[in-house]
Order: sequence, then structure tokens, then C-alpha cells
Amino acid sequence: MASLLKAFIDPKKNFLARMHMKAISTRLRRYGLRYDDLYDQYYSMDIKEAMNRLPREVVDARNQRLKRAMDLSMKHEYLPKDLQAVQTPFRGYLQDMLALDSPSSLSSSLSLCCDLQVERESKEREALGALPLYQRTLP
Repeated sequence: MASLLKAFIDPKKNFLARMHMKAISTRLRRYGLRYDDLYDQYYSMDIKEAMNRLPREVVDARNQRLKRAMDLSMKHEYLPKDLQAVQTPFRGYLQDMLALDSPSSLSSSLSLCCDLQVERESKEREALGALPLYQRTLP
């Protein structure tokens, strides 16, 4: 069953997955965003922890991309075509934090078949009976 699901969402094997990925790529390029920019650090504490582990330059670049995208959206404009051509929407900067099944798989870079390393660590803490990092208090 799992192999059927992986084959269904793999863009190399499924035409609809390939078309969906192309549509997402086009929309992200219009605003100069990357797929990992869409993760909301206020929605999940695990995403917040993964963002805290990133270098400051990467976080600053992410914030600049988000600001530019919001500015373009407010003006009802898109990036110029020459800038859209150099955008890399599926180059992930959270790759160090991801526990990927197969790093070369494009569907895993879309975070469809993978868990965050931080999520895995929090599950391990829960199994050991320890409090998550964000619930600990100083004595």
C-alpha cells in the first residue's frame, strides 16, 4: 500500500503529480519564493525549532523573500520574467532538518513522505517520558 502511495505522488511516475508540481513551481517563481518558505513557524513548534537551528543568513534570506512576496502581492504584480527564470522554488534550506527516505526523490523534497528531524526527536522524547524542549522550565 505504501509503495502504491509513493508511486502515486512521485512526479516521475504520475502525470498528474508532474502537472501539480509544475503549477506549484510557476506560482512560487512568480513571487520569488521557495517551497520551504511556506512552512509556518507559528503553526508548529517543531517547525519553529527547525527554524531556530538554521544559520542566521538563511533565516534572513527567507524573511526577505517573504517580504518581497507580500509586497508584490499587495501591488498585484509578479517578478520580472528574467528574475523568475533564475528562481529555484524546490531548493530546500530545511534539508538538514529533514529525515528523508531517499534524498534524490523530488517528492520527498516536497515533504510529502518525510518527517522533520525535530518531529522525530520530539516523538523520541515523548517515548522516553521527557518534556518537549518548549515545555521545560528553569528550576
